[in-house]
Amino acid sequence: MKAVMLRIGYASIVIVSLLNIYYIVILAWGAYYLFQCFQPDLPWARCNQPWNTPNCVEDTVRKNKSYWISINATNLSNFTSPVTEFWERNVLGISNGIDEIGPIKWDLALCLLLVWVICFFCIWKGVKSTGKVVYITATFPFVMLIVLLIRGVTLPGAAEGIKFYLYPDLNRLKDPEVWIDAGTQIFFSYAICLGAMTSLGSYNKYKYNCYRDCLLLGALNSGTSFVSGFAIFSVLGFMAQEQGVDIADVAESGPGLAFIAYPKAVTMMPFPTVWAILFFIMLLLLGLDSQVGQITSLVDLYPSFLRKGYRREIFIAVLCCISYLFGLTMVTKGGMYVFQLFDYYAASGVCLLWVAFFECVAVAWVYGADNFYDAIEDMIGYRPNPWMKWSWSFITPLLCVGCFIFSLVRFKPLTYNKVYEYPDWAVGLGWTLALASMICIPMVVVIKIIRSDGPLIEVSNALRNCWRGEGLRWDRLKIRNDGDVFEMTNKTPAKSVIPPL
Repeated sequence: MKAVMLRIGYASIVIVSLLNIYYIVILAWGAYYLFQCFQPDLPWARCNQPWNTPNCVEDTVRKNKSYWISINATNLSNFTSPVTEFWERNVLGISNGIDEIGPIKWDLALCLLLVWVICFFCIWKGVKSTGKVVYITATFPFVMLIVLLIRGVTLPGAAEGIKFYLYPDLNRLKDPEVWIDAGTQIFFSYAICLGAMTSLGSYNKYKYNCYRDCLLLGALNSGTSFVSGFAIFSVLGFMAQEQGVDIADVAESGPGLAFIAYPKAVTMMPFPTVWAILFFIMLLLLGLDSQVGQITSLVDLYPSFLRKGYRREIFIAVLCCISYLFGLTMVTKGGMYVFQLFDYYAASGVCLLWVAFFECVAVAWVYGADNFYDAIEDMIGYRPNPWMKWSWSFITPLLCVGCFIFSLVRFKPLTYNKVYEYPDWAVGLGWTLALASMICIPMVVVIKIIRSDGPLIEVSNALRNCWRGEGLRWDRLKIRNDGDVFEMTNKTPAKSVIPPL
């Protein structure tokens, strides 16, 4: 069992390593936008910039129907907005495809370097410095959320946006892709299978009530997401009214929401520069919070080794440098195509569902749900709700399998803006990124078969021992945490395993 659970951890590390490379590019974009805010006028508000094309039309002109009649415009799809051209032509400088990777955009490369330096100094001294940083990165976004919510609901048209948010199209619930997307979002929202919660939780006292925190985390995360919806859709309703279009036409997802829809919204508000600065500061702090958690999960892979001397600082510096060099491929002319490739495959829902299923199997069926209950009871002093056992043993594994199968059956080739189709070699590279983590778990079975040079019965015994963890038994468990040593009598049957920490 130890070998299998170790491979599950390696799979999570591979996912986090790949996520660590491309996620921070979003922060580089946010930093670039933030620097651009310190100008007399927001550069994405007008069509008089060097990067604009003759097809650029400002929103105030779009609302002038007499203008369209005068130029006899029948096909409005040929016209673009200044915020879209700022994003695609100035920030990204996007090429025609991933085959045309192009040169590095050094303005974005410097922004990427800046956010990596900030991340390094946030965590280089360990969890104590990280804890102080979190006071800012976690608190300020909540304050900004309330400010944006108050501002959003007071805008004209906000009521229609909120109505659009609260009364969704229930027919979409019949679409399996909706449930797959929702399940994938839950994984990222709670950082499940990414090691961040495990790493940060390992710094707690042994008797700390982690069960209570898990329930609070679920309630706070869902509550924050629900309230955020009001802040977002109230602004989208305002945008729709200002442009005279349906809300569905202004709603964006992914990077488009943060770098197209919201920047366009602030240009329509009074004091747009102030709102733009506050929004992108909030975006940076939220991203830094997530990035710090991801790096911490990598640094804590070998804590006893890195605790000596300056090994931790050196390791973090090397990790940041290597990740930065790989990230430079995403700040080129064709970097957006590389970014989407990583986002679609490397840390996709398919990979996370795969790891989550084996985690549930390892905990509930190999280690034993009852044994896990006993361990939690020894820590917090009482047994969790019995529903948790059903969740570990049946509900979560079945949901993971169902979503995993649907993800493969309903899989769609990756495209950019629903127009550009990736070449076959890029798709193959994407699946290589996905399989890099998924293959870690079955690899232990392959290794056991290779090492078992003998008849079929010996191979079968080797595989059975791989899951049972034969020879890995302890009667007493010593747990060291912050200088304190606790001893716990092993209440589990002899065949069960409690791996030492």
